[in-house]
This record gives sequence, C-alpha cells and structure tokens, in this order.
Amino acid sequence: MRTGFRPSFRLLAAVVVGAALSAGVTTAAAQDCPRGTLDKRFCDRDGDLVADPPADPKRLVDPPTLVFAYTPVEDPEVYRSVWDGFIQHMARLTGKKVVFFAVQSNAAQIEAMRAGRLHIAGFNTGSNPLAVNCAGMVPFAMMAAKDGSFGYEMEIITHVDSGITRPADLRGRTLAFTQPTSNSGFKAPSALLKAEFGLVAERDFKPAFSGKHDNSILGAVNKDYDAAAIANSVLVRMAARKVVDASKLRSIYKSQTFPTTGYGHVYNLKPELAAKVKEAFFSFPWEGSKLKAEFKKEDKFVPITYQRHWAVIRKIDAANNVSYACK
Repeated sequence: MRTGFRPSFRLLAAVVVGAALSAGVTTAAAQDCPRGTLDKRFCDRDGDLVADPPADPKRLVDPPTLVFAYTPVEDPEVYRSVWDGFIQHMARLTGKKVVFFAVQSNAAQIEAMRAGRLHIAGFNTGSNPLAVNCAGMVPFAMMAAKDGSFGYEMEIITHVDSGITRPADLRGRTLAFTQPTSNSGFKAPSALLKAEFGLVAERDFKPAFSGKHDNSILGAVNKDYDAAAIANSVLVRMAARKVVDASKLRSIYKSQTFPTTGYGHVYNLKPELAAKVKEAFFSFPWEGSKLKAEFKKEDKFVPITYQRHWAVIRKIDAANNVSYACK
C-alpha cells in the first residue's frame, strides 16, 4: 500500500530539513571563525569538516539523561528492543540514564539534535552531511564485519513479473524513492541514473516517494510501484525476518559500496562524557546480543571520520546540487 508521503520531486533536501528546523530553534551569535559549509553556530578550526566543541565551557552540556536515536529506516518500535542491550551497556559506562527516542523521519531526527533534545544518534548515509552541517553531529563510528568491511549498496529492484529487466526499461514507468535526504533512496539513484543511462525523473520516468526503505520494498513486492531504489541492507534484514519474500524481486542495478549508518554525538557534549559514549560503542559485546541477531553481517563498531568516509556521499550531493544550508 502506498503512503501519503509525496513531497515535490524538485524540493532540495536542505529545504525539507530547513522547514522542520525553522520553529523553536535558538541560533547562537555567529562566531568569527573558519567553518566551511557548517552552520554559522559552529566553528571548524582544525579543518576536519565537523563542528569543534564550544570554546566557552559554559556552552558544554552534561545532561542527566542521554537520548539516543536510530535512523528511521524501519518500524522504530522494532528497533527499541534491538537497541535495548546496547543502551543498558552505555548507561553502565556513562553512569547516566539512557533512553531510546523513536524518530519518524530524518528531518525530525536532525531537528531534535539541533534543538538539544538528542545527544547521540545513528544517522543514515544521506542524512549524515545534513546532521553534521546543521545539527553539529560529530560522527565517530560505523558497524562493520569482523574483517573490518562495511557498507551497503543501492539497488533498484522490481517485481519479477514487472517486465523490467534493465534500467532502460524504467522509461514510462514509476520508480519509488524514499525521502529526498536519503542517499540510496534518492540522491544516489538520481545521480547515477542520469549519469549512466540518461534517465531523468519526470521526463523519462514517474517518481514516487514512499517515506521509508521498507515501504519501497513492500511496494515493489506488492506491485504498488514498478520499481524502487533501496538500500540492500534493509532488504536483507526484512527477508531474514520473513517480512518479504525476496524471491519475488529482481535487482536491475547495483551501485558501488557506500558507508552505512554513521553514529555520532552532538558537538557540545562534555568531552569527558563524549569519551565515555565512544567507549560504549567500541566496547559493546556483540556476541549473543540483539544487535547481532538483527545486523547479522556486522560484528563490531569501527572508528570513522566524516572527512574520509563520507567523501563519496558529498560528491553525490554536489552532483545533485544539494545545499547543506540550514533554514
């Protein structure tokens, strides 16, 4: 069944997020410092592309309760249980109460961190640059396998009975995207279809927006959409839970490997507390955990940097003329 989420195709990701951020956010006075593409509230004196901690100790935060959110890819309530053991582990290490915040959209997640209501979060691949530049998120970890490999691919899938066997067959058909802020669900397929096959939305095929990867996958299985651009890691998890029968789907395009969900903390978290938060990620025992049961290919969290690991995503954003300006 199709959802009612249908934004204008031409709406830039920055506008989508900006609209959500416009209410109730107090912006600090702009500082005279280097910041690159970061919002004027932040500084980047070391040139690593993420916000520096505030120079004024009074602006650091040490909340009694830490709020954690996982990217809103699928049913948030399913992931409340999945993350429960990890949250308990972080609570023990930090000495803080830690709560899970079930977010419904990328924009709401970014808004929450920008407004100071969210301290630690996993932002999906496409939302990471917006979270970094608008909300002051400092990415530091990503899930990986035992050998250190990580990531996922964007795939364009269709029902096996659709008659679509290659990207060229999308002409005149409906292709489902997820949200304008999603890398695999919108930005990457838009750039790659245009660059590699000369296919442009609204001119060559009809775009639709499902809101989430699981909605797109279910829409392809149920023939609500002729095809869908999705993160294949989500399809693997849904098939493993028997939510969908993957044998009913055909993949007609597979991209290079992209970084997966990036985990980070808000820039103004007290450094000692931020260090404990990082320790919680890198010391979490995966074996026998609900995280391992859900993310079967992953075995640990590995250190990352936004500057290095998100370089390819920034290039895709540039190709799509995406702005990181906060409004």
